[in-house]
Amino acid sequence: MIVKRTGRLVVLAAAPAAVFLTLGLSGPALAQGGKAYQIDLAQLNDSGSRGTAMLSLNGNQLTVQIESQGMVPGQPSAQHLHGSTNGHDFHCPDASDDTNHDGILSNTEATVDYGNINISLTTSGDTKATSGLAVERMPVADKQGKLSYKRTITVAQDVVDHIKDLHIVQHGIDRNKNNKYDFEGAGKSELDPKLPQEATAPTNCGMVMGASVGSIPVGGIETGGGDPQSVAAPATATTGAVLAVSAAVAGAAAGALLVARRRAAVVPVRTETTGAAA
Repeated sequence: MIVKRTGRLVVLAAAPAAVFLTLGLSGPALAQGGKAYQIDLAQLNDSGSRGTAMLSLNGNQLTVQIESQGMVPGQPSAQHLHGSTNGHDFHCPDASDDTNHDGILSNTEATVDYGNINISLTTSGDTKATSGLAVERMPVADKQGKLSYKRTITVAQDVVDHIKDLHIVQHGIDRNKNNKYDFEGAGKSELDPKLPQEATAPTNCGMVMGASVGSIPVGGIETGGGDPQSVAAPATATTGAVLAVSAAVAGAAAGALLVARRRAAVVPVRTETTGAAA
């Protein structure tokens, strides 16, 4: 199950380009002196969906990049920034939030934990909460169930101030494994009876891991462990990649300094006036 957030976030700084290449994402805001926040998306509803997202802020311009897989092939995925800009602590849900015990974590059940929609991550048009079910303007997964999304939007100052309190949720599951949303898989959606439950149930969720992704972490991630659905656990592949790249950068710098010192000790220095070794 997903481990709920119990501690502080890790703050990171000065991202090397290799980190963003490892994540498959770019960091345009960092190049412009902005801030970037990493999110690891972990499955809900045993969907098998996972991914990585980046929130890059440059002033009031927010760039959202998402790369996810395990989505329902060829189907649109409603996706949003959930949470609060009023200081309330929301987080990703777990299976215990399935209060009616039907084996499916519905959006209504999960909203208790991850909060209402703050921004609808549509591909075009407005991004208001009221566009949360505008599936015709949501990204569509390819035939392999992979989804790529990137959009820059203007956000209010409260979003800028509380960006670390927001998190990404993608929706859409396939309970009967027929590669489409239908009413046979999980019945009607509690949000709109014209839509299948499969189309609106959350498939993954991820919380902000820290500010200015990259470099060597300060402190540790106090979110605990968990099974493959755990969010922001220290042992995730993405976090490991970040640490590995950071360690490599630090190691290379230290090695270069050591070599430089050894060369200074053994290589003679020639002067222009005498042409002899000093």
